[in-house]
Amino acid sequence: QVQVAESGGGLVQPGGSLRLSCAASGSTSSIYAMGWYRGIQRELVAIINTNGRTNIGDSWKGRATISMDNANNTVYLQMNSLKPEDTAVYYCNVKKTLRDFWGQGTQVTVSS
Repeated sequence: QVQVAESGGGLVQPGGSLRLSCAASGSTSSIYAMGWYRGIQRELVAIINTNGRTNIGDSWKGRATISMDNANNTVYLQMNSLKPEDTAVYYCNVKKTLRDFWGQGTQVTVSS
């Protein structure tokens, strides 16, 4: 099993920035990618594999960057120029061979 711990959500004003962190622990061998999704429909925000290759969701291009500390199985999501419509629960996803693991989510609220 893999435990997924998210942090960094909160309230931010429009135009502001937030950094989300996600750490995987437990059976972390064979993790090949980690990323972030938002909302019930699990819309892709950004994902990165252990080779450093990234995929950024269309609505996030130019506003989000993702990085990964492979040694510590931790992924960081920097979100800039946040908009009220970015308000959602953000979920960390950990990809291993054969299955994915999800965090419980962290709330991001963009409001003045």
